[in-house]
Amino acid sequence: MLPALMVVLAAALWAVTVVNAHLRCVDAARAGARAAARGEPIAKVQELARTVAPPGAQVDIRRGADMTRVQVTTHIKPSWASALPPIEVKAAASSATEPGTLEPPGASSPLDLDTAQPATPHSH
Repeated sequence: MLPALMVVLAAALWAVTVVNAHLRCVDAARAGARAAARGEPIAKVQELARTVAPPGAQVDIRRGADMTRVQVTTHIKPSWASALPPIEVKAAASSATEPGTLEPPGASSPLDLDTAQPATPHSH
């Protein structure tokens, strides 16, 4: 009976870890989308998203003239079961791009930016 209880407890703890990572990805994507839509520099948007995202997460930013989209993706693997494959957790958020935040067409920088950078570990 005790081994079965341990398996159930481990699965429950693993589920809580995955849900926590998903919520952090959602929060990071929302914060990044709001900042990018306001016209913040891409480096600042990535830094903001990384402070909220789980360590090692990828932050993908697409800023267009009408819509801005930020997607945060991470892979979660239990430390106690190295044989299990990692679970991909991702969340995305979109926001209407504020008028005048991007350079007009024909300018030197593109309107659609696509960046994916791993998040750096941080402490909370």
